[in-house]
Amino acid sequence: MKFLMDNWLLILVALSSGAMLVLPAAGRGMRAGSLSPAAAVNLINREKGVVVDVCDTAEYAAGHVGGARHVPLDQLAQRLPEVVKNKALPVILVCGTGTRAQRAVNIAQKLGYAQVHALAGGLKAWKEANLPVEKS
Repeated sequence: MKFLMDNWLLILVALSSGAMLVLPAAGRGMRAGSLSPAAAVNLINREKGVVVDVCDTAEYAAGHVGGARHVPLDQLAQRLPEVVKNKALPVILVCGTGTRAQRAVNIAQKLGYAQVHALAGGLKAWKEANLPVEKS
């Protein structure tokens, strides 16, 4: 007990520094199965990750991740097996902000895809990272 009383300031500093390490990760809004744009690029380049855009047709035409395949969210359950035949490949799901892509992760997992990820922040985060965007 004497140690705690004599070193209360050191203990407080240690606890606050630990909190500072944990809070940024918790506050990012990164959910399970979500990737940063940089991590998505690594997955695409190193493991042949397939990018699937789940936006509606107008949003997809306005801009999408280069090389992304388009499957609107409402058609994902029917069309994903046609678009990505190999269920062992990593699948990166993208939408405008990441919300629909997160819902799409659940659908793809139910279809049996082993490695499914949502792009955290969606196309907005992709653009902010200055990564290439295509228009059709």
